[in-house]
Amino acid sequence: MKIFGREPALIVGAIGSVLTVLAALKTPGIDAGAAAAITAFLSAVIIALTTRPWAPALFTGVIAAGAALVAEYGLAVPDGVTGAISASVLALFALLGVRPQVDPPIGPDGTARSTTSTSTTAAA
Repeated sequence: MKIFGREPALIVGAIGSVLTVLAALKTPGIDAGAAAAITAFLSAVIIALTTRPWAPALFTGVIAAGAALVAEYGLAVPDGVTGAISASVLALFALLGVRPQVDPPIGPDGTARSTTSTSTTAAA
């Protein structure tokens, strides 16, 4: 998947470079730690949104990077809160994303379902 006709890695690299220059120029609100946290957060968001099929673990990475970003600016997010939000995201993916696409290995009558497909046409 491309963003503005470019690979996501190019976008992340360009944003990281600009933030690094801003930190080197001592721009108010952006130091080296903030530049790294912003780059990590944007990288996590871009990777999570451009990866197909959707990977729930990538979205928990977005949450962790977001927590690091807000911590860089002085808002301490307890580990328990970050963990609870991550667990909620995983639960939503399980309910809305994964569960409708997966058949259980055991049928409603208690017998195991075949994991191989069989052809209904007879060999001639």
